[in-house]
Amino acid sequence: MLATKPEIYNYIEPTALVIDALTMLNSVNLSYLVVKDGDLYKGIFCERDYSRNVILKGRSSRTTKVEEVMTIDLPLVEVTDTVEHCMNKMNLHKARYLLAFDNTHFAGVITIHDLLRQVIANKELVFDSSLAEKLIEQDEGNKIY
Repeated sequence: MLATKPEIYNYIEPTALVIDALTMLNSVNLSYLVVKDGDLYKGIFCERDYSRNVILKGRSSRTTKVEEVMTIDLPLVEVTDTVEHCMNKMNLHKARYLLAFDNTHFAGVITIHDLLRQVIANKELVFDSSLAEKLIEQDEGNKIY
């Protein structure tokens, strides 16, 4: 699945200010940035991190560093895992992103949109449709996306 995505270019350093991360999010037109310290994966900074960990906590995006508010506990998958496995993992953890690794090497981020594109492109081959129905009908409660 990662082979169909462009090479990762949306990196930011953990010590960058949130305002700079927001500017970068806007310029790359994505909902997340990969936080790396050199070649070492550290986490993800996304719009949800900004709303929950900066705005709602009264912090300033001009003084808060990305490493203070980023997400570090996303579910992990291997690059060889199936779309169905990834969808099950995303559903189980109620996550919007999965971190894909090739053994111990960070390979990229799989989003719910990536999975849906795969499903639409290969709907007969990908999985039993009951899982898609569960994801569609899943009660999101009071979650903000």
